[in-house]
Amino acid sequence: MNFLEVIFRNLETTPQKVILSEVHKTGLVSMSCRELLSAVSQTRAFLKQAGLQQGDRCALLAPNSSRWVAVDLAIMAEGGIVVPLYARQAPAELAAMMKDCSPRLLICADEELKRSILPVWPDAPRMLLYSEIFPPGAPYPDSVPGPASLSSNSPMTIIYTSGTSGDAKGVVLDVANLSFMVQRTTARLEELMKGVSKEGDDRVFHYLPFCFAGSWILLLTCLYRRNALMMSMDLNRLEDELKVAAPHYLLNVPALLDRMRNGILGQLRKKGGLALRMFEKGQAAWLARRADPGTAAGGFWEFCAARFLFPKIKARIGPNLVALICGSAPLSLETQQFFMMLGIRVLQVYGLTETTGICTMDDVHDYIPGRVGPAIHGIEMTLGENDEILVRGPNVFPGYWNRPDATAKALKDGWFHTGDQGEANAKGNWKIIGRLKDIIIPSSGHNISPEPIEQRILKALPEAEHVMVVGNGRKFLSAIVTGHLTSLQIESALNSVNRELPHYKQVRRFFHSLEPFTVESGSLTINRKLKRASIEARFRDEIEAMYAAPSETEREHVSS
Repeated sequence: MNFLEVIFRNLETTPQKVILSEVHKTGLVSMSCRELLSAVSQTRAFLKQAGLQQGDRCALLAPNSSRWVAVDLAIMAEGGIVVPLYARQAPAELAAMMKDCSPRLLICADEELKRSILPVWPDAPRMLLYSEIFPPGAPYPDSVPGPASLSSNSPMTIIYTSGTSGDAKGVVLDVANLSFMVQRTTARLEELMKGVSKEGDDRVFHYLPFCFAGSWILLLTCLYRRNALMMSMDLNRLEDELKVAAPHYLLNVPALLDRMRNGILGQLRKKGGLALRMFEKGQAAWLARRADPGTAAGGFWEFCAARFLFPKIKARIGPNLVALICGSAPLSLETQQFFMMLGIRVLQVYGLTETTGICTMDDVHDYIPGRVGPAIHGIEMTLGENDEILVRGPNVFPGYWNRPDATAKALKDGWFHTGDQGEANAKGNWKIIGRLKDIIIPSSGHNISPEPIEQRILKALPEAEHVMVVGNGRKFLSAIVTGHLTSLQIESALNSVNRELPHYKQVRRFFHSLEPFTVESGSLTINRKLKRASIEARFRDEIEAMYAAPSETEREHVSS
């Protein structure tokens, strides 16, 4: 049975079990397996009436919800190809993606989303609203047909890449890709939760958009395992929602973990006194022993922090937390160690949309901070030219939609060329170093990966929201820094960082922008990666001003 057939069987055999929950201000609003099947059946009937046929693309423009899940399953069950879109993305970018894949139908969550598309795409296909598909009082169907018969290479979805270095490309994932990956994630989660909860009883909270490949894989894995998924319905209320959900684990991007860490540190500094002193001394002792296991225990302060303070902080984050799972972008070593010190495992995964979201997963019992784990069983990974990570296995996509040249470039000699640089230790545990396309080559000719430098600056400048290093073809590096902070703070942080760097990696000038990088402005991808080309274009004048300054040795800045 393929993954979709298993999901439908699970829903049919446990009709009363709660499978989805939405976290609202008033509490959880839940949907049983029978109710989800009913919603799926209702959607399938509507799609047939609207003319959807096997192989047709159907775009889905909506935030996460139980209805999103029902529509997603219905499209696949009819043999259609789901094109999930990010509801907060710029309408012009959404229209460009849909024009590329020519959907027969576009399903929108509400009238507002529908209206946002029409001005930029007057010739859009037929648009359907949730209110049309799910009229109030619709009866339960007498019988629910199984999914359409599909071969292993039948396309199931087209997920558009984040477009960090150019136009978004449509990644096609097929039945075989998804069946393989869901089985692997199922095995790893069962290993994580062994002895903690019974099968299908994990408490899982989720806030990342389902249009992101890794996020969607977690949804499918929960359905595959008969495990209820609790969905965030308001990103502005994540702290309160986490308290209601009290999860065992959740999938994260580094931005949220950094925000949680900075929030906790801010509260401790504001409180001051004994709690702050206990934390600082306890943290220093813990880090010293991590660096040198032979280091003696930190005495009274470390004992008090480990016994009284760290457990209290952990309980406030989540009393049931077994692990935080993190992917999509580099996670700083300091943030990972911070949560470990509190007694919370942070397990990393690495992958791309083209690898069905995941290539590596941390071993739940033996993981190394700063690394992303070994390749998943059944997947091969090696290094090519310039330390580029190459991947081969059942998880690798068959190609980009309507882009044979890009497909041929990405899939060469039987390997997928990721564009990421990495290294693996003797045990095959991988570390991601940077992106080949992000490499900066100043006029000195050095090849410089900007991410490690940016991470150093962010560590030295926790008040900053984002840092992006520039300098391709220039005589030295500069940086764009966003956030509510002073020029003196930035100066001090850069002085500190530069002392630890060779001369050609030192950041000599900066531009400080009070305006943050956002998804809406086109500066960040939906999983909050920097869209470097867009940022450079947006700040072209400010970058030129940094390099127009008369002195190359004196660092200068331009304030917004």
